Amino acid sequence: MSFNIALRLARGAGITAILVSTIALASCQVRPLYSESSGVAGKLASVSFSDATTRIEQEVRNRLIFLASRGAGEPAQADYKVEFSARSDVIGTLLVESSDTSQAGRATVSIDYTLKSNKDGHVIKAGNRYATALVDFSRQEFAKQRAIRDAENRAARQAAEFVGADIAAALGR
Repeated sequence: MSFNIALRLARGAGITAILVSTIALASCQVRPLYSESSGVAGKLASVSFSDATTRIEQEVRNRLIFLASRGAGEPAQADYKVEFSARSDVIGTLLVESSDTSQAGRATVSIDYTLKSNKDGHVIKAGNRYATALVDFSRQEFAKQRAIRDAENRAARQAAEFVGADIAAALGR
């Protein structure tokens, strides 16, 4: 007899859980970030970016402009402004003790950014993003410097992708 009651309670709890899950999922409003109805693409096209002062910042700026405008360039009249600074750190990771040199390393690019409205100057979003790219060091100095530059470029583009996604999400709200 008690087994029958426990079975009915378990069945009732299961049905209740299914109903609650259905109601919770029905209230969820998931939509594509770049959908036509959200207007994010138009807002992204009206974003300008601060000038670059270093090679890394120029790499980040170029990528952000491409992501925001889909290759059309910066707008003449921008509704939003992104002020950012980028820096790069290169660290050797595999140290050869006999020669005191590294065989491999990593390049990390970090970006601090602030998205502001040009109309009233209020801050919409601010944050920090970073990306790391691995690099193998050659014994030839030129090849080593070129590998470091390539790793910094890869990390800068990846970090810019993160910042671009943050900006699109902030403008989509």
